[in-house]
Amino acid sequence: MLDDMTREDSTIASALQRAVEVIAAADALLITAGAGMGVDSGLPDFRGAEGFWNAYPPYRNLDLHFDELANPDLLARDPALAWGFYGHRLNLYRKTPPHAGFSILRRWAEKKPHGYFVFTSNVDGHFERAGFPAARVVECHGSLQYLQCAARCRNDCWPADGASVAVDHQTMRATAGLPQCIHCNSIARPNVLMFSDMHWVRARSDAQYALYERWLTSFGEDHPARLAVVEFGAGKAIPKVRVEGQCTADRVGGTLIRINPREASTPDNHIAISLGALDAIQRIEELLRHY
Repeated sequence: MLDDMTREDSTIASALQRAVEVIAAADALLITAGAGMGVDSGLPDFRGAEGFWNAYPPYRNLDLHFDELANPDLLARDPALAWGFYGHRLNLYRKTPPHAGFSILRRWAEKKPHGYFVFTSNVDGHFERAGFPAARVVECHGSLQYLQCAARCRNDCWPADGASVAVDHQTMRATAGLPQCIHCNSIARPNVLMFSDMHWVRARSDAQYALYERWLTSFGEDHPARLAVVEFGAGKAIPKVRVEGQCTADRVGGTLIRINPREASTPDNHIAISLGALDAIQRIEELLRHY
């Protein structure tokens, strides 16, 4: 057992050192992040039914799963129950500060001569709260910090700054403050991609993608750059972030550094680190100081 632990520590130490070399040598940085990035801030990652119910025990009693709550059909059927779920999350994301790793990542990114981008499936808005410019972030599933009309009366969204949803934590139902559309006064919904969702207004996300693609296409013979892709907490269940980071690294000849305590496996030419996001960031930062 001790030998196994020693080998594991040695493997992680070696991977961290390789990551430091790649990040230090990179001209550009792509940060990709799934739900595991927010765990160190104290946010739930909804991993499996048990993980979701542990975060929200009342839904266990109601036998409701994440995909049933994050669904436009529920919003149409029972807006108070749907907004109880999203209102609680909106309030949680607002009151929870991003962990220290976000600021460290921003310092790394801002030093890169060819710039950086963030690609995340998280809807908490924490990268922008941590100081990343909106023009450098792709939120591929949207953001709870924005609202849209549930009936999609127009193809736009607006900031949720003025929305305040009161939630009964026993029933997880919204008791007051259901947001309304600013155009037609019907019920509003979060501007996030739900399950079986045909009504998500993706104009904001599409605009983010356009800026991101423009940045990626700037990598070429006229402007060669060494890209480091650093991925945090992106699982296999919904692999969009994992696929994006690995495909982008392969597309421009970059190196993927996958940081995940449970699902860190990568092809041999990339780097796997079996640690949590904040732990890995802090260890890499310490090594970079002495590099």
